[in-house]
Amino acid sequence: MPLIPKSKYQAPSLIHKNPHFSTIYAAKIKHVSPPDYLSENLELSDGDFLNVDYILKDRKKGVILCHGLEGDSRRTYNNSCANYFTERHFSVFAWNNRTCGGHMNRLPKMYHHASIDDLDAVIQFAFTQGIETLYLIGYSMGGAQVLNYLGKLTPDPRIKAAVAVSAPTHIKTCSNALNVGFNKIYLNNFKKEIVNKLKQKVVQFPELANTDKINVLYSFDEIDDYFTAPMHGFLDKEDYYKRVSPEFSLKHITTPVLILNALNDPFLGERCYPISRSKHSKYVYLETPEYGGHCAFPLKDSKHSYAEVRAFEFFTTKDKASFY
Repeated sequence: MPLIPKSKYQAPSLIHKNPHFSTIYAAKIKHVSPPDYLSENLELSDGDFLNVDYILKDRKKGVILCHGLEGDSRRTYNNSCANYFTERHFSVFAWNNRTCGGHMNRLPKMYHHASIDDLDAVIQFAFTQGIETLYLIGYSMGGAQVLNYLGKLTPDPRIKAAVAVSAPTHIKTCSNALNVGFNKIYLNNFKKEIVNKLKQKVVQFPELANTDKINVLYSFDEIDDYFTAPMHGFLDKEDYYKRVSPEFSLKHITTPVLILNALNDPFLGERCYPISRSKHSKYVYLETPEYGGHCAFPLKDSKHSYAEVRAFEFFTTKDKASFY
């Protein structure tokens, strides 16, 4: 019963208990430089490509980092995590989803919460670099990608464990959460970035469906209904929300995975805390700190966050039953 009854995480100060302060500080103010990466344009079987940043330390152990919606391989949370693991002699692979990291992809398709074929391509690339054992860490949307990967495919046995941080396990309720109050600021930021990419796609592909809708997108409902769903082979937004929500594939996971979701996360909906599933699973660990915001989890007097510290603990605890 891997439900963690009480998280060890403590907010470092009173102001850090505010979810918006923690979230915005971690995303916009905190700065952490990335490690000295090598970069690779990874060619895909469908004719597209992914950009992967990586650093090789000990080839016996590697970590793949999956960024969040409209993020990239060098976001602060990724950099902080990458530095933490390289300092502990892990090789690190931080990849960019299609259209992310300053590289517009070749095909009409972009990315979504279940872009697991692309994640698998990065995993296979890591193995070609001689990595013997591999661990996965995903932030926000990247956490959903990790959970979907483990739940929808049969992972290579060399993948030993994973951590999903601030993971939207039920996409529809997250979409609803971003339509409320102060959260609309986050929605508007996402919308601006996505619309800019869609406009670039229209230049690439003038025949793209629903191009007349680009300037009348008000929420993720419209974005997903008019663009995300049809561009990626879903019937509509409802079909998309169901098929990419990890909630529906958690029961198939047979690789140890820790979901670290703060109870005050402004991005997460009410169905993003799969307590019942965790209680009845041997593999899905759920930790729900009272505070932490979204992809934040700041620590007192530390350049790192609780997320990477906890991930390292999870990966290096041999007897997962003792991980509490």
